[in-house]
Amino acid sequence: MWSPPPTVPSSGGPGPFALPSRKLGFFERLRIGWQLTKVSLGILRKEKGLIVLPFLSLLLTGAAWLVFLISIFFFTATPTNPFGYWLFYVGLAIVYYVTFFVSIYFNAAVMGAAMIRLNGGDPTISDGLKVANQNLKRIAGWALVSATVGLVLRAFAERFGVIGRIVAGFAGVAWGIATYLVVPVLIFERIGPWAAVKRSGSLLRKTWGEAAGGYLTLGAIFVLLALPAILFFIVGGLAGGIVGLIVGVAIAAVYWLILGLLGAAAQSILVTALYRYATTGKLGFGFPENVFAAGRPTAR
Repeated sequence: MWSPPPTVPSSGGPGPFALPSRKLGFFERLRIGWQLTKVSLGILRKEKGLIVLPFLSLLLTGAAWLVFLISIFFFTATPTNPFGYWLFYVGLAIVYYVTFFVSIYFNAAVMGAAMIRLNGGDPTISDGLKVANQNLKRIAGWALVSATVGLVLRAFAERFGVIGRIVAGFAGVAWGIATYLVVPVLIFERIGPWAAVKRSGSLLRKTWGEAAGGYLTLGAIFVLLALPAILFFIVGGLAGGIVGLIVGVAIAAVYWLILGLLGAAAQSILVTALYRYATTGKLGFGFPENVFAAGRPTAR
């Protein structure tokens, strides 16, 4: 049976390891971020089945939005149904919550499996789902917070026009940064949503460069992998005209879908690796403890 790794704190405390007391340089932090990216891709290469989890998330959220969009035609306001607008916003709130809950649930499952691999285990998809199931109440609470923030920002953007969209955009980015590590904190330290936000911000302040390095390098890798799909448009159009172009677009869409699912899984693994590094100072997954040389954390 899976249980939280001994090196990961079970509460909001600082954990058994501390990051280096000396200040790391910007490029050194980026180098560590690149190492974290390699760890994440290495796990995904060994655990290819993890792509099933973001695929299930996509299917369920897509189904929820489809039901919502279809229901709009039946519940929009008419002279005989003046409450349609209220029903629309109630439905929007529900589908927002379902979207966040499903996304967080399957992210937690990927992270649970990734942590087992980082600690030297051999996880299965069911192991990841077990981790998510053990944290259902915390996931549900965090989904409610996330959906509420999302709806507030959406309403603000719609209410105040261009200025509102700009402010909501900046606020959304700030919220996303502050909550970058919330899900692993929730499932591995088992604390409430607001305590997890505070803990996430604290960990990210210590590892901002590593997080930026990992995020940028992982993003760049998948952008580069996505570019060759443009050739499908060109080759299809040149070889078969309109029909060939349509076929090329269809092939590219399937390729991008698979790449997007891989990217989602890799991103969840990267967040897990960053969390593990932030709380233990180690990468795991076969990397030597002295991989950072002088920047190696010390036990306390």
